[in-house]
Amino acid sequence: MPKVLVLYYSSYGHTETLANAVAEGARRVPGAVVDVKRVPETAPEAVARAAHFKLDQAAPVATPQELANYDAIVVGSPTRFGRLTSQMASFWDQAGGLWASGALNGKVGAAFTSSATQHGGNETTLFSLITNLLHFGMVIVGLPYSHQGQMTLEEITGGAPYGATTIAGGRGERQPSQIELEGARHQGELVAKTAAKLFG
Repeated sequence: MPKVLVLYYSSYGHTETLANAVAEGARRVPGAVVDVKRVPETAPEAVARAAHFKLDQAAPVATPQELANYDAIVVGSPTRFGRLTSQMASFWDQAGGLWASGALNGKVGAAFTSSATQHGGNETTLFSLITNLLHFGMVIVGLPYSHQGQMTLEEITGGAPYGATTIAGGRGERQPSQIELEGARHQGELVAKTAAKLFG
């Protein structure tokens, strides 16, 4: 029974939607126990409200110490100038004790992201997340081309072999498409299958 954590940060709900799709996919694996949690908001509440952040997200807030309880951790963050958000970076910066003790060595890790535009830093953000996970000793699962939707030329779509992605639009007006959501589900399922093989 693999234990999977989908850990995300989302300002406007796009990454939250992807996180829930990742969890749906992981739950396709028989016996998988899947939790969805978010990292704390670090922006002052007045600033967050003025920027119309989505502050009523259902997922509970995680603590770094909880990470050691899982066999797999799928991390999602919007892109901020081609890298992970400060909120997600701050969370992992507080996990130094887990790094020092090797608590995450050999566990499964994966990443997903959202950006405003097609070329707005999706892949570099995935790599910034994956780099963190590799430093913690994790085994990385991407989004292989077995999710063939990411190769479509029929519509604008996210997705990369490094992880699931979505394109939000410059004003957040675009929601994740069916192809993007299925990519997130596919990645979540692969992560849970991998964890089941490793930790059965």
